[in-house]
Amino acid sequence: MLSKKNWLVVVVLCSINAVAQTYTNTIGGTIADNNTYTSYPISVSGLNPANLNTSSFGLESVTINIAHTAVGDLRIKLESPDGSEYVLTSFLGGTGNDYTNTNFTDTAANSISAGTVPFTGYFKPIDALSNFNNGQNGNGTWNLNIRDQTTGNTGSVTSWSIKFSNTPAGFVNFTSSNLPIIIINTNNQAIVDDPKIYCNMGIIYNGVGNRNYITDPLNHYNGRIGIELRGSSSQWFDKKPYGFETVDNNNLELDTALLGMPSEHDWILSASYSDKTFLHNPLSYKLANDMNRYAPRTQFVELVVNGDYKGVYTLMEKIKRDDGRVDIAKLDLDDNAGDSLTGGYIIKVDKTTGSGGAGWYSNYAPAVSTGGQQIYFQYDYPSDVNITPQQINYIQQYIDSFETALNGPNFADTAIGYKKYLSTYSFIDYFLINELSRNVDGYRISTYLHKEKNGKIKMGPVWDYDIAWHNADYCNGSLTTGWAHEFGNDCPADSWQVPFWWRRLLQDTNYANKLRCQWDYLKTNILSLSAINQYIDTNAALLNESQQRNFTRWPILGVYVWPNPSPIPTSYQGEITQLKQWITQRWNWLDANIPGNCYTLSTPETILPQNSVSVFPNPFNANFTVEFYMLQNSAVQFALYNMLGEKIYTSTNRNYNAGGNQFLVNTASLNLNSGMYLLKITCGNTVITKPLVKTN
Repeated sequence: MLSKKNWLVVVVLCSINAVAQTYTNTIGGTIADNNTYTSYPISVSGLNPANLNTSSFGLESVTINIAHTAVGDLRIKLESPDGSEYVLTSFLGGTGNDYTNTNFTDTAANSISAGTVPFTGYFKPIDALSNFNNGQNGNGTWNLNIRDQTTGNTGSVTSWSIKFSNTPAGFVNFTSSNLPIIIINTNNQAIVDDPKIYCNMGIIYNGVGNRNYITDPLNHYNGRIGIELRGSSSQWFDKKPYGFETVDNNNLELDTALLGMPSEHDWILSASYSDKTFLHNPLSYKLANDMNRYAPRTQFVELVVNGDYKGVYTLMEKIKRDDGRVDIAKLDLDDNAGDSLTGGYIIKVDKTTGSGGAGWYSNYAPAVSTGGQQIYFQYDYPSDVNITPQQINYIQQYIDSFETALNGPNFADTAIGYKKYLSTYSFIDYFLINELSRNVDGYRISTYLHKEKNGKIKMGPVWDYDIAWHNADYCNGSLTTGWAHEFGNDCPADSWQVPFWWRRLLQDTNYANKLRCQWDYLKTNILSLSAINQYIDTNAALLNESQQRNFTRWPILGVYVWPNPSPIPTSYQGEITQLKQWITQRWNWLDANIPGNCYTLSTPETILPQNSVSVFPNPFNANFTVEFYMLQNSAVQFALYNMLGEKIYTSTNRNYNAGGNQFLVNTASLNLNSGMYLLKITCGNTVITKPLVKTN
């Protein structure tokens, strides 16, 4: 039960245009020694202005004086007139005595958790005071709520006070930035999880190397958007992530090119609250894009909502089917038979929170299942609203056929095994990014796969790496050793487990060899430590100015934010240094432990090693896939001959990137008879031939 104490308010420095207004409770009272909260109120009136915000006037600090014989028994919270309640300090100080002139302010150098009794001086509270500067009316009753969890040690509140000023908690004097500036005006509407609200957005961007001022014209975008909160666990952080769509004056979708990214209407403003480097997602997406796998493009910005500076955000593309994003065929409502039914599809393995969630359960248990956990596939494209019964039946059967083949005794067979259904190198590249980052959510949450028309399953796009790259204090997510895909060994009781695919694929020697070879190549360029460190250093320098404003607004450096592992750096540079050190150790462990044996990459006479080329299925019916490994970028051409030596098919002379590649040959339109054929692969001066068998 919450008990109330008598109270007295003393108002100091209160005038019609007050710079600072302080309110004090000088009566205090005994703290109940029975594990219930005691409330010590202050009545605030006459605030001018009345509404609290982080930009011009709001709560600045709280000071407490408490006499108690074991302050480690105390949990102390501040409650505002609108019912918001945040923790100042919680069970700190052990058996030590007292809080003496303990001043909580977001701008303090040290967190209260780093202090010692009697905690005299300035400290950051456990929860930021800026949370209270949320636009609420500050007039009303404020309560200091205290719970003594252990009987036997007693104490009382001597006094406590709250201070309001024009330098409120979270105050940032934001006038200009080296980053683009996004300004959103909701016209007094609250941004909620659902539905979207429609309002105005502008972007100030004066070009590379030019400074952007908050007073500049809205020169990059000036129009309407529909915006809502997004995310699952991230939505509950103080710094909110947003999803928005650009719309016209009638609030209809309007494709728009933002900050150099291809025109589309669906966008995300990622808050990166727990990731204090801001780099985990952009780094992951860059690596994937450099590996010739689509991943969302990103751009760092600073965000202002209704005049309130919100900090550094990452503007990024939302994953969706589009020529400039996941470039797969469009499926219409009448695409229910033949080739058109075969794609494209985007499926995800994820929690069912948020929008959508419709899908189906796999017929196969995850790699580890101690409590009957199941793998759940969700329709992403077409959405659960637009997908037809025929399309549902097709994609479910295709993925079930893939899983059945992979689970079967002949899973490695090139004709009837898993290769019939999946694009090998897309799985390998996805694996390497998840393992290098030791993504604790990898493979089991926020996991996308897609299928092109007449194509095979491809993994990706990669998505949601906020708690990868050494940012998870559970399930061994912060270790530099061990496999992320073996998540079930670390947390077998977790509700979301990893499909059996990855463990099974590694049992195929051919797959393991390709994995090793891909790593051995990529570690010399895209995934090299020098390339990764250069990206981190370049972007840390770019963010060095704006991160200072961000962490003034959100004073969490050195403070635990779920799920930060220890030790928690107390500076931005400390975060960057720790990230690079962790990546180095993780990289070295992977290099020593990735399985398989790579064929020789130093063959001087060719850029297309003979033993890197395989064709499957063989025998084939209508389609077959050529899988090959390039030592450097080059053009490759494919030609098919009958046994009379007549050329019956030839591909365009197409350029391929170094690393693993695949090429799908569809012979349905060639009306081939059953029998023997010869595939000729030409790369520069190298010609490789592969015999094939066509069946009915």
